[in-house]
Amino acid sequence: MSRIGKQQMTVPAGTEVKIDGPTVSVKGPLGELTRTFRDEVTIALEDGVVTFEPKRNTTFAKAMWGTIASHVGNMIDGVNKKFEKQLIVEGVGFRAEVKGSQLVMQLGFSHPVEMEIPSDLEVTSEKNVITISGINKESVGSFASRVRLKKKPEPYKGKGIRYSDEVIRRKEGKKNV
Repeated sequence: MSRIGKQQMTVPAGTEVKIDGPTVSVKGPLGELTRTFRDEVTIALEDGVVTFEPKRNTTFAKAMWGTIASHVGNMIDGVNKKFEKQLIVEGVGFRAEVKGSQLVMQLGFSHPVEMEIPSDLEVTSEKNVITISGINKESVGSFASRVRLKKKPEPYKGKGIRYSDEVIRRKEGKKNV
């Protein structure tokens, strides 16, 4: 049984939720999100409270019960308060800046690394801290992970791109006898 799926979600004031079969639309002060889910879970809206119930008694339907509830909760949270990820660029000569709709990074390669910023995200860069924010939690996390993959932090000097709350376990270098 899903503990997340059993919980009822109250819709905050100023937020509008529309349910049309498996399609859920959430509109709030920061924007609008629409998503179509699989037809495994019944989503109902009554008096400002969203409830979820599996349609069949299968393992897959029970698994999707909590997943869909979590996604709808993230949609409601996102249109009221933006999701944010911070990445720290560490290393001598490593830097990042936003030029128009591109994120340009110097990461120790012979060329600058350029990434196209998705239209639904806002990216800022100050003092080697890249801040990614948006109303869709999935796209914020996905773009942050793609940026981090350009230069993962290495364990000896800690150079690379890491999340602000990530701890890099440092290794000891070579020992001279």
